[in-house]
Amino acid sequence: MSKVKSTILDQSPNAIIETFPSDTSATSLKEAFVAIRKHDSFSHLKLKVAVFSIKHAAKKPFLEETHEDFISALDVYVGGAMSFAQESIKLLLEHHGESSLAENGGQKKGTLIFTGTLGALRTNAEYGSYGASRSGVRSLAQALAREYSAKGIHVVHTIANGTIEDKHIDAQKNGQKMSADAVGKTYLWLANQEPELWTHELDMRPAQEKF
Repeated sequence: MSKVKSTILDQSPNAIIETFPSDTSATSLKEAFVAIRKHDSFSHLKLKVAVFSIKHAAKKPFLEETHEDFISALDVYVGGAMSFAQESIKLLLEHHGESSLAENGGQKKGTLIFTGTLGALRTNAEYGSYGASRSGVRSLAQALAREYSAKGIHVVHTIANGTIEDKHIDAQKNGQKMSADAVGKTYLWLANQEPELWTHELDMRPAQEKF
């Protein structure tokens, strides 16, 4: 577990970033959340925002697809999203209690964000498993929003249509690519929304991205 230097630390001198490596398997994610609970850096902090965002792509002609590979893609992305969401919600309830918004005076517990892509809405030829995975997580987000919004957990599904770059490059300035900083600011805006208005789905794209 190492501290990571970033622009966040430069802008917020007292901030601490810790890394907890994990894949999307249920066992690995549970172990990561146990490590977070036990880590000294978070002993006095409560969870407020959890973001599920992974790279996951698969392209194959349908008649070359195997049942095993198709199900594996679903397990990696949809199964991972399910396990991540379950661990995140458990920790939010552990940190903030299980009372509803009506019972606790409208106190928001936190925000759970799934970063999706346009594949969650429509899918191209040879992207069967990819589309099934992406749309599956979008449906999961809808189900969780309907179940947990009244309990004070804000669930969001974003559609990131375009490349997100960490480095500051000209392609960001002219609207060809999204910047990680801009996405971070958007996610912070979502996290700061109060119960009187919650965004559930948000389409993000750089200015020159076609749609």
